[in-house]
Amino acid sequence: MTLNFADLHRKGDPLLLPNAWDVGSAVAIASAGAKAIATTSAGVAWSLGVPDGADLGVDRAAAVIERIVRAVEVPVSADIEAGYGSLEATVAAVVQAGAAGVNIEDRVAGVMLDPAEQAERLAAARAAGGSVWINARTDVYLGGSADLDEVKRRAEAYAAAGADSLFVPGLIDLEAIAELTSGPLPIAVMAWAGAPSVAEFTAAGVVRISLGSAIAQAAYAVAARATTELLEKGVYDVTGDGLPYDKLNTLLA
Repeated sequence: MTLNFADLHRKGDPLLLPNAWDVGSAVAIASAGAKAIATTSAGVAWSLGVPDGADLGVDRAAAVIERIVRAVEVPVSADIEAGYGSLEATVAAVVQAGAAGVNIEDRVAGVMLDPAEQAERLAAARAAGGSVWINARTDVYLGGSADLDEVKRRAEAYAAAGADSLFVPGLIDLEAIAELTSGPLPIAVMAWAGAPSVAEFTAAGVVRISLGSAIAQAAYAVAARATTELLEKGVYDVTGDGLPYDKLNTLLA
């Protein structure tokens, strides 16, 4: 399974990777034709009643991965944030649960880790995870600095530590992305409404496009809109585009 997941990361034909947060969302995504699925730590946390970044923890993160892996036949990548304390133990746990890949962040409690320190952590994660695909996430752009040279420095360090790709959420400038794709690691990006299209990202050379928490946010927005419509207008039109009951029930059978 891991080899198949690795093979999906290609320039010119990037992996389009929707993000799930529970078994229901995962089977819906798989049934829509996704070749692989990633989890979103934010969506998983929200579904369990806690905010994102509030230390979801290795046990809950691995349990969600295990349930999703059992329910779908495509590779699953685990968003494990910064590793919940022991990065090695968390990587080992989600790989044991069936994850084909992991996302590992370089920001803890809002503070960017030194590149050398993060490289050591990534090397430890590689040792713990074997051939699992390591998507090394850098929060340089999410943190607000937009320092492309810093991203390049981190790419060099993370590649030397054994990462398989560099994930730069917050970066959607196509020229900057194209510059990064000539570096030591394949580039993964996060998209949202208003971001460049798949075709544009592909032309820039990325190998992976994911949606982060966007699908979960949209799903919860439907719940809010449907409730508002019911309470204020006395109608139910928002629910009209839902997945058919029988289809979803069958997918989970």
